[in-house]
Amino acid sequence: MAIGSPIHFTIILFSLFSVPALGYTFAPTIPRFPSSAIRADLKQRSGSTQNGLYRTKFFTQTLDHFSFNPQSYQTFQQRYLINDTYWGGAKKNAPIFVYTGNEGNIEWFTQNTGFMFDNAPSFQALLVFIEHRFYGKSIPFGGNKTVAYANSSTLGYLSSTQALADYATLIIDLKKNLSATDSPVVVFGGSYGGMLAAWFRLKYPHVAIGALASSAPILHFMNLVSPDIFLTIVTQDFRKESENCYKVLKGSWKLIGDTAMKPGGLKLLRKAFRVCKNDDFGEGSLIGWLRTAWIYAAMTDYPTPSNFLSPLPAYPVKKICEAIDSSVRKNNTLDKLYAAANVYYNYSGTASCFNLDDDSDPHDLGGWQWQACTEMIMPVGGSNKESIFPEYDWSYQDRVDACSFFYNVTPRPHWITTEFGGHAIERVLKRSASNIIFFNGLKDPWSGGGVLKSISKTLVAIVAKEGAHHVDLRYSSKEDPKWLKDVRKQELNIITSWISQYYRDLNSNY
Repeated sequence: MAIGSPIHFTIILFSLFSVPALGYTFAPTIPRFPSSAIRADLKQRSGSTQNGLYRTKFFTQTLDHFSFNPQSYQTFQQRYLINDTYWGGAKKNAPIFVYTGNEGNIEWFTQNTGFMFDNAPSFQALLVFIEHRFYGKSIPFGGNKTVAYANSSTLGYLSSTQALADYATLIIDLKKNLSATDSPVVVFGGSYGGMLAAWFRLKYPHVAIGALASSAPILHFMNLVSPDIFLTIVTQDFRKESENCYKVLKGSWKLIGDTAMKPGGLKLLRKAFRVCKNDDFGEGSLIGWLRTAWIYAAMTDYPTPSNFLSPLPAYPVKKICEAIDSSVRKNNTLDKLYAAANVYYNYSGTASCFNLDDDSDPHDLGGWQWQACTEMIMPVGGSNKESIFPEYDWSYQDRVDACSFFYNVTPRPHWITTEFGGHAIERVLKRSASNIIFFNGLKDPWSGGGVLKSISKTLVAIVAKEGAHHVDLRYSSKEDPKWLKDVRKQELNIITSWISQYYRDLNSNY
């Protein structure tokens, strides 16, 4: 797991480096995201545009928007994806829908932004997906990732504020080149991208008329939420399905630890969890592997099958608990845990063994470790007595020590709330903001840091009791439950009202 890597962000899990209660250390590796499923989905949605969904373009972007030192004027090639299949054109001032890219390869995130593709025809909207600097192919310093990631002097240009300025600069230039300066822009984002969408509307209201910020934990910062809230929600998701499932998961860590301590214990665990022969297997890697499955299953507990993180069935939390509760495995807890993990890691049934120490980064998420060591200090990791995870306290000092070791930098834990706000959010946004939709599903562990109550008529919180991580942004399906259809209908009605009001203002020279 990366230091604080969000799965979406996503995405994304903000994990501890160490868990004193267990006596082992988490290695700061990248979550395991299978890319094959994503490539398959792209092929399924073939069309007239490149890659079936878009054409790829590059924009010459300024390295540093906020100072005027000589090196600030350096540039890099920022990737963006564009689909104009349904665009009504500049003469009609047809809208432009922009996705504010997350902490990874922008092509990957298009897989969970079907909401934009589904609704582009009815709005006659141009679709634009902008890649976040230092991720994917948008690498400064000549596109050389080794140089860009070398040390703090180069990584120092990786921040949310620089990214937002990138988006504003690119959008303004794109509109100019398309002779579409009067076309309204609505920004969309999920997870960290949702945070960026909300912040973009706050900082650049002259560029975007509104924002849909899905599963955006803009309040998940120090002194705003409890560090326990994330894993508490994960625990609730499993416990609601089955009390037995909850008890098995809660007791699994001690069982694994006790087994590992016995003669031949690691060999037994390796066999029980079908670990590949070439895997550098250890107790810590197994525990991290299982944590990943339970957390990511809770985040993506969608009502229809998905393959954003891994090929998964509908309601994977329920399926995991069904595997644990199966009478066939009632006498062997290790078998129960393997069957449960198999739902997440091998639902397609194609894996014959598992590499638990896989630290590959197929979606270019590595830069998040830097962001989590500088500005994105999101306290996730504490576990209380009721948690399915071992009880421990989140420690800011642990983050400081780790970041000092890796980058020789000290985090700025209060910079985000200084720059964008967070304290007394209802009162502050009511005075200073408008036209933002905050969607949160209460099954999503990130909802604990989300805006869950509407603040004004134009700052609307949509909360879905059965919703998971940015489920509203996914492609629509005939199997979608009514509550999800209602959520999307509400969002579309609000966005329509923004655009209609914009056109009225434009026509009246408001």
